[in-house]
Amino acid sequence: MPLAEALRPATLDEVIGQQHLLGAGKPLRLAFEARKLHSLILWGPPGVGKTTLARLMADAFDAEFIALSAVFSGIKDIREAVASAEAAWARHGRPTILFVDEVHRFNKAQQDAFLPYVESGLLTLVGATTENPSFEVNSALLSRASVYVLNPLSEDELGVLLERACRQALQGLSFEDDARSRLIGAADGDARRLVNLLEQMRTAAATANLSQIDSVLIENTLAQNLRRFDKGGEAFYDQISALHKAVRGSNPDAALYWFCRMLDGGADPRYLARRIVRMAWEDIGLADPRAAQITGSAAETYERLGSPEGELALAEAVLYLALAAKSNAAYVAYNAARGFIAKDASRPVPLHLRNAPTRLMKELDYGKDYRYAHNEAEGFAAGENYFPEGMPPVEWYRPVERGLEIRLGEKLAHLRDLDRDALKFTRTPKDSED
Repeated sequence: MPLAEALRPATLDEVIGQQHLLGAGKPLRLAFEARKLHSLILWGPPGVGKTTLARLMADAFDAEFIALSAVFSGIKDIREAVASAEAAWARHGRPTILFVDEVHRFNKAQQDAFLPYVESGLLTLVGATTENPSFEVNSALLSRASVYVLNPLSEDELGVLLERACRQALQGLSFEDDARSRLIGAADGDARRLVNLLEQMRTAAATANLSQIDSVLIENTLAQNLRRFDKGGEAFYDQISALHKAVRGSNPDAALYWFCRMLDGGADPRYLARRIVRMAWEDIGLADPRAAQITGSAAETYERLGSPEGELALAEAVLYLALAAKSNAAYVAYNAARGFIAKDASRPVPLHLRNAPTRLMKELDYGKDYRYAHNEAEGFAAGENYFPEGMPPVEWYRPVERGLEIRLGEKLAHLRDLDRDALKFTRTPKDSED
């Protein structure tokens, strides 16, 4: 018998993990105990028990169970499921649970196809997804289903599964502590992956006529096991978000951890380089302009050296960003200016700021009374207006009290003081120069 079948839970109490949902007094446990059948979405990474819970629900509620894969199914399969559900209800009065694996892969039309039958109660939908349902599942369908978040199994929980496998199906086979830790680490929170790895080890041990498995046998047997990572999926964006937040939070070790996690999972270093450069401009900003130079240089170094040598340059850039002075003042100012302009009218450029390369333009007063800053005290035309006429005053850029922006803030405060003092007096035209 395949190991997966031998270890499949027959009751809710045999399910390993998800105690936040299945523990005493927790939501799914209460639903099972109350025998209240309702549509639900099970959202979580692979190998955490989504299919198992759906099958246990069908057993607990004495319901027909129809399983579809959104990858291989279409409208025709949904119609056949509806017909089967109608027949089951007509013959035995039994409800039907429609389990849709990878439900996020159904398009809107396919999701809409079974919506009326979910509303009528003919079908109880149990959708399984590895992607955020708020992005991938129709809002109409989502409003009719409870969403339960399933977590990766912890190392302790995977250890319980390994011990159960040894006790129930791998009698006569033992694991050294290092080998046990290696297997659990390679499973990466995925029970299905651990079971598959154990199948491989059972075959390898039988071939080598061994009763004890050590880490050497594991390394020689297992192919490289990439971590849970999907370049277009939830884990991908979760990890890049964690990297960005660790940099922003000035924790170099955490930033390095997430950077290496993404490399280990197969992320394109060029993508990471682009994101690292973006972090320099967004979260370091003018508090430390060297950050932009260092990250740009690291990205260029990676292009020249490639992997793995060039990855060190990116890692050093990550460490520098984490320890650099932080400011998002320029980022905030930029967004504020863009937001203002998007809503504002197209104000004309004031005449004194316009270029006047022709005689006609000069006759129309283009550039008239413009004050050439280099001819002014401190190289600053105090009181000069550089905004469109009638535009309300703004101060989008507000330097923070960190890094170079301390000095920039002092300079800006001084210039604004000069402006305010100058505006107390009537503007006096001076010689202008293009």
